[in-house]
Amino acid sequence: FPSPEYYVSEDAARRAATQCGQLNIIHPASGLKVDVIVPPDSPFNRSRFSRAARVRPAADLEASFAAVEDVIIKKMEYYREGGSEKHLRDIAGVLRISGERVDRAYIDEWSERLGLTSIWQAVLARLSEPPRPDGR
Repeated sequence: FPSPEYYVSEDAARRAATQCGQLNIIHPASGLKVDVIVPPDSPFNRSRFSRAARVRPAADLEASFAAVEDVIIKKMEYYREGGSEKHLRDIAGVLRISGERVDRAYIDEWSERLGLTSIWQAVLARLSEPPRPDGR
């Protein structure tokens, strides 16, 4: 990300790398901003990054996409941190759309290991209810 085409704070990059934090990469000409998050080393983070799907949409570009199960688990963590019902609605919607393709045993295991079991059970209970027109 060469300067001046991109803006990256060298101090923020060092802090993110040493303290498992966040930094921004900004492309001023377009206004594009990318948030880069350096996660702590943990069993779950090792698992979720090893499961990411890597695709090559162009010869010189590779991208990684999180597995749906790991997105669900992270949304449960975000719900625990902030209590936003949006995360639970999002999870229920993903489960309704993805159906049997979701590895629920994997989610069960990590929910237990991460202390998210009660949230996971609440999500599963929502699935037995018909979706409302407002998405709740």
